[in-house]
Amino acid sequence: MSNLSRKNFLRFLAASLGSLYLSGCINQDKLLSRSLSPDKITPTTFLPGSQNTIEVDPTAEPEEFPTQEPSSTPDPMYPDLVVARQGDPEAMVRAAVGALGGMGKFVIPGDVVVVKPNICSSYYSYEYAATTNPWVVGAVVKMALESGAKQVKVMDFPFAGPEKAYRTSGIQAEVQKAGGKMEVMSHIKFVETAIPDGKDMKSARIYDDVLRADVLINVPIAKNHELALLTLAMKNLMGVIYDRPYMHFNLGQRLADLSTRVRSNLVIVDAVRMLMAHGPTGGNLADVKKADTIIASPDIIASDSYAATLFGYQPEQLGYIKKGVQMGLGIKNLSKLNIKEINLG
Repeated sequence: MSNLSRKNFLRFLAASLGSLYLSGCINQDKLLSRSLSPDKITPTTFLPGSQNTIEVDPTAEPEEFPTQEPSSTPDPMYPDLVVARQGDPEAMVRAAVGALGGMGKFVIPGDVVVVKPNICSSYYSYEYAATTNPWVVGAVVKMALESGAKQVKVMDFPFAGPEKAYRTSGIQAEVQKAGGKMEVMSHIKFVETAIPDGKDMKSARIYDDVLRADVLINVPIAKNHELALLTLAMKNLMGVIYDRPYMHFNLGQRLADLSTRVRSNLVIVDAVRMLMAHGPTGGNLADVKKADTIIASPDIIASDSYAATLFGYQPEQLGYIKKGVQMGLGIKNLSKLNIKEINLG
């Protein structure tokens, strides 16, 4: 039996045993659905150098789709979204993920995990809130390894100079302390990949390691963005594709399209320090608000919707949330969610 088939067999066996009782430490159904998801099958790719041109009429209005916000189907044991406040970064991450059922609900022994923080530039250290808090990322790496991950890789595709960006952000040091691996994203590993459910964007060059990971943990920082209003979890996925400028035409729809192909198994929003203005790169400490908050959810729409309220926005004001709801990617109506708030202060 191959390693892959053995792992899937163990997942299936665990899920089957889990169906014999109503409660347990791990949500086995979610693990089974994750392991058998089409997103985890070898991606449809094209040969390097091949052309796959998408012609878009720049004058055409984006096609509208009926709202498809799903009804909440909560796990009765766990909340849909957790907000932890007023603790040190690692304590808040552990409290939030623990309330969701623990990292073992998302990562099982032998998994290859990719952690995707926001390390967009090398301009400033984490105090300026343009990059994800390094202790948040370090905590995520530790918890994934504690849950039995075979390997935890942390990566982003900065504007320039990834090695410097990794160092300046402070993330590299914390990841290495935690036992994870910082990966510089090689240009040759971006593969042309079909996006079958995309409405506007039908393919993109996506980083192969992200596509092949067993688990993707999306760890954005909550910050202002002059074009998108806010950079949160859906916007953070732009760091897994090669041609980012292309995304800015019909940005909301294309972020939603990308989110149908690159699925975040867990979202942990870093709102320890929030960049309130002049994003995405900032540069003025006067624009930074120390909020000491962590948001965690397996629902990317829910996590982004809650984070939007920290800036005074309604979720529907963000184009990518609106389009994501229309495509059935999650729930923006916070009143429909089981939300748990934890104050560690």
